[in-house]
Amino acid sequence: MVEYNELVLDNSLSALADPTRRAILSAIGHNECRVTEIAAPFDMSLNAVSKHIKKLEKAGLVRRRKVGREHFLSVNPAPIEAAAIWFDRQRAFWNNRLDHLETLIKEEIDNE
Repeated sequence: MVEYNELVLDNSLSALADPTRRAILSAIGHNECRVTEIAAPFDMSLNAVSKHIKKLEKAGLVRRRKVGREHFLSVNPAPIEAAAIWFDRQRAFWNNRLDHLETLIKEEIDNE
């Protein structure tokens, strides 16, 4: 069984893999926006943009608020922060491994 955190990370990275979805997140990064405002700069149908938004919502990266017929979106930073923590752990692990490798190589050279 896949752990919950792994599923969140998988969904987040999958959603962030598309440049249109990253652009949508950038557009709503500071302000809540209506879906029609988000779709305006893209050279695609509102339906196509809505599909991208649904993928972001499924990943938990976006929150939707309805007021009458208007839909407003805002960023949910929690999944992005979880991904950042994962990347930080990976970076620390590999930096440690590479530092150890460098030490071994230097020792090998000094012993020659």
